[in-house]
Amino acid sequence: MALTETMPAAVPSAHEGILRRQSLRESAARTYARSLPIVPVRARGLTIEGADGRRYLDCLSGAGTLALGHNHPVVLEAIRAVLDSGAPLHVLDLATPVKDAFTTELFATLPRELAEKGRIQFCGPAGTDAVEAAFKLVRTATGRDGLMAFSGAYHGMTSQALAASGGAQHTSVVRLPYPYDYRCPFQTGGERGAELAARWTQSLLDDHKSGVSQPAGMILEPVQGEGGVIPAPDGWLRRMREITAARQIPLIVDEVQTGVGRTGAFWAVDHSGIVPDVIVLSKAIGGSLPLAVIVYREELDAWQPGAHAGTFRGNQLAMAAGAATLAYVRTHGLDRRAGELGARMLDRLGSLAAAHDCIGDVRGRGLMLGVELVDRSADADATGARPADPRLAAAVQHACLDRGLIVELGGRHSAVVRLLPPLTITDEQADAILDRLADAITAAVRTTPGPTGSSPTTMRGTSP
Repeated sequence: MALTETMPAAVPSAHEGILRRQSLRESAARTYARSLPIVPVRARGLTIEGADGRRYLDCLSGAGTLALGHNHPVVLEAIRAVLDSGAPLHVLDLATPVKDAFTTELFATLPRELAEKGRIQFCGPAGTDAVEAAFKLVRTATGRDGLMAFSGAYHGMTSQALAASGGAQHTSVVRLPYPYDYRCPFQTGGERGAELAARWTQSLLDDHKSGVSQPAGMILEPVQGEGGVIPAPDGWLRRMREITAARQIPLIVDEVQTGVGRTGAFWAVDHSGIVPDVIVLSKAIGGSLPLAVIVYREELDAWQPGAHAGTFRGNQLAMAAGAATLAYVRTHGLDRRAGELGARMLDRLGSLAAAHDCIGDVRGRGLMLGVELVDRSADADATGARPADPRLAAAVQHACLDRGLIVELGGRHSAVVRLLPPLTITDEQADAILDRLADAITAAVRTTPGPTGSSPTTMRGTSP
């Protein structure tokens, strides 16, 4: 049963015409537009209204950018205040009251060591620009060149950021195992799998015959987002901090998607208590507008003037919106709220998994949740994991859209349904999200054949 609402001012022809012109004019590289054929015209909080008159619950949130949801009043007020003040909107890297207020608010949220003795670099407008800046920074500071990154990672689409991401080929970046409990590369999972992953990293660095020289830095995500919503164990993160600190390897933590309360702490590193040498920030720190920075220990600040620049690093509207967002999350305890509500949602997703053989794993931290869909007809490996089922995942995403729910897919084979709702959602909205997802999964398993032509996946305890 479709759960979308119809608006009286629906104009289907305009909706269809815009989509048709988009397909004719935009590049083949477009992504979200292919799986989400909607034309947003209005939005507020969790809800998007399309040009076709339908309403959707948005669990994509601009790929995690919208911490407060669409058009939150404090964000709009901050933007209007800058516009009404007559302040310049484009200032390169000049000091302004708006920038000073943003930096002050940001530093108030950071781990104490970074806040007290940190430096900030405003980069280009996207997270990938900040990743590139972080790489350049540690290479300059250490005089070394190589980098260490992790399987399944995603750090952006520019050349060096992409080279450190999981799908890169033929790069000089050393790839390390990330502790993926459900698909543990060591076939053990749990604390044992994380410990083996840490030992592998330590061995590569200490074995003079490993072929791995001391790198300029290590980059990791506290929760792999695009990689399939895979939270790193806190103990493993502490081991990575110990390993890198003992060998004078700068640790770069990519908090582009995990930051600003998303995981149940203001920054995901707060869960483990580690303090990275460099933290990469974007998405939610701009309050829905483009903004990216790195914050790093002052001893790494070996750059010469002009060593890293960018025309659009002084976005005043983004800084105002970002400062308002950071302050709102901090003063209203939305990070704690995300942790509590996320735990309840994860518990309900666990019940959903118990009812469906096609759900291999549910996981997440805070309001960053994932449901991994698998081929129930295939044999499980030694740890009980079955092959991913991207066809079913696509069917679930489509069924969700039919029911007025926008979700993203991720993971190794695009078989993980990802939920990234704004931190402002109510308990009732969270229930509505999970109701629609459950209904979509039930519908999809009845109509989608298995990856190898097997019978459609079914609910546990029912007949095919």
